Amino acid sequence: MAKQLPLELPHRPSLSRDDLVVSSANRLAVEAVDAWPNWPHPVLLVTGPAGSGKSHLAEIWAGAAGAAFAGRDNLGAILATRDFRAVVDDADRGALPEDQLFALVNAARLGGGWLVVTARCLPSAMKIETPDLRSRLAAATIASLGAPDDALLTGVLAKLFSDRQIEVEPGALRYLVERMERSLEAARRIVAAVDRQALAEKKRVTRPFLRRVLTEGGWQAG
Repeated sequence: MAKQLPLELPHRPSLSRDDLVVSSANRLAVEAVDAWPNWPHPVLLVTGPAGSGKSHLAEIWAGAAGAAFAGRDNLGAILATRDFRAVVDDADRGALPEDQLFALVNAARLGGGWLVVTARCLPSAMKIETPDLRSRLAAATIASLGAPDDALLTGVLAKLFSDRQIEVEPGALRYLVERMERSLEAARRIVAAVDRQALAEKKRVTRPFLRRVLTEGGWQAG
């Protein structure tokens, strides 16, 4: 039987606070973000491996605080704003030049506003050539995310499938969690692939179906 050609419609995952799945892997970081504006320090550094949910937390705080994502094009406007709220995502990968990141961190530290910075590693492991910037980041409140645990991955997969109105056979989520890369981004990619394949073949999402999608797509964790 010929496959149905699925339409590649855009699907943007919801990143609201209500959509956040909380487990022991991210609870402390979630509590740190939720505590705003009662922070002990105006800069919050959220660290964690790729796919751990750093950007989701930054999006949640930006929505709650009315924050802007800082870039080269809007940094001047942010610094000129009284009591600014800003996010620097992926600071360890050059989201801003060091002098601009230092200006933003220092302005927040001196009472000019509030700042959330995300990075894959702690300041001590970042490739930073400006000693004062490293020390300012090290002095911030640091909330570390671990790799997603089973509870977090299961909850995220369940929500992603529900968002796409896909019914999943009981036990299938556990099957996925036991075999997939432990990353929230991997969960999103896998659910998208399952959605396309199920629509094309008009198949129910069962464990044998998932086994085939994982095998054909090379989605299994190494």
